Amino acid sequence: MDVFGIAEREEGLTDAEITGLLDRALDDWEARRGAVKKALLIPPDFTRFHSNAGFITRAVRKRLAAEGAKVDVMPALGTHAPVSESQWKTMFGDIPYSEMIVHNWRTDVVRIGEIPAAEVEKISDGLWKEPVGVEVNRRLVEGGYDLVLSPGQVVPHEVIGMANHAKNIFVGIGGAEMINKSHMIGAVCGMEKAMGRDHTPVRRLFDYALGHFLPDSPILWALTVNTAPGGVIRSHGLVIGEGRRCLDEAVKLARIKNVDYVEHGLKKCVVYLDPSEFTSTWLGNKAIYRTRMAMADGGELVVLAPGVKRFGEDDAVDRLIRKYGYRGRLHTLEVFRRTDAADLRANMGAAAHLIHGSSDGRFKITYCVSNITREEVEGVGFAAADYGETAARYDPAALKYGYNTVGGEEVYFIPNPALGLWINREKFN
Repeated sequence: MDVFGIAEREEGLTDAEITGLLDRALDDWEARRGAVKKALLIPPDFTRFHSNAGFITRAVRKRLAAEGAKVDVMPALGTHAPVSESQWKTMFGDIPYSEMIVHNWRTDVVRIGEIPAAEVEKISDGLWKEPVGVEVNRRLVEGGYDLVLSPGQVVPHEVIGMANHAKNIFVGIGGAEMINKSHMIGAVCGMEKAMGRDHTPVRRLFDYALGHFLPDSPILWALTVNTAPGGVIRSHGLVIGEGRRCLDEAVKLARIKNVDYVEHGLKKCVVYLDPSEFTSTWLGNKAIYRTRMAMADGGELVVLAPGVKRFGEDDAVDRLIRKYGYRGRLHTLEVFRRTDAADLRANMGAAAHLIHGSSDGRFKITYCVSNITREEVEGVGFAAADYGETAARYDPAALKYGYNTVGGEEVYFIPNPALGLWINREKFN
């Protein structure tokens, strides 16, 4: 089953339509492979709440449990903090929180192969010449599952170009080497060459790993293309399939729904980070990734971040960000090569994040926070401002998406950076 079905609607699919398509896909799966006795569902975590994967996970779990199958749910955390109980309830509803399987990217993995150095060098156009080990959560290969369902949203992404599909496996439930090296390869190759595109260097890494090391794994993809006007999830498309073509189809639609072109470089852009979703700069820097191709040289990106209370998602990464800061691609690469930066080389994912989280001096980034001191924010390389004072001037409840005029100043407002990519049409090739 290359692609089972493609559903697309401008106003968004109804819950009944999504459930119906999932049921037909599972009917087809069981007709060809037999009844599902044990299933693993790998939805994204709460940072991808608007993927609608929570609803898909609930619907599939309900159907399979009614048929007598054992169903495990393991969110694709990558390096993120585990889903909290309140987040779980919001996203996954009546699925018991106690049933959540927490992926540990450092310890809970098994090595299934290695992408050769020659292949990596070819994929990266000679910019990376080391092999890349491939690790996944041991349950994927040792759990005896006859169905692995991976739901999630195809949306522009700073490392891979377009998120989801094999990324959900090799990063979401992957291990340290793949996570670190894939992010570093993406950073070295350049974010602007990846954002919003398919067949990027990192995507080609994941395609290679999937084809060579998990060719017979019973993975079924359920890929959504969504927007969230007013915070309400709208699923414009759902593509379900086993092969690569389901990603191809989802990417086509995501380029229409999730890429916005501005007519000229933005001198002032204000981005709001929902406190229930963004609690660290590791997550909140999507405000930078998704707007950098739209920002004018010398402009200012104002990040309204009322929920951000730390830099890294875990203590080790938080320490690295505080130590090295967001100081530009060339600076970070220079530090990365120093003999006294072994801690940064040991966590390439953090090094890549530092590169991605800087404007390379091209525009100013001002983080407006309530839970971190001004000195801490400035210490990692950002400008800092008080959230309350800045939000009084640029009120996220009053601004409309897109262009606004505030005190005679043109301001472009984005209420959620995770749902799109913004590009200056004048410079995009």
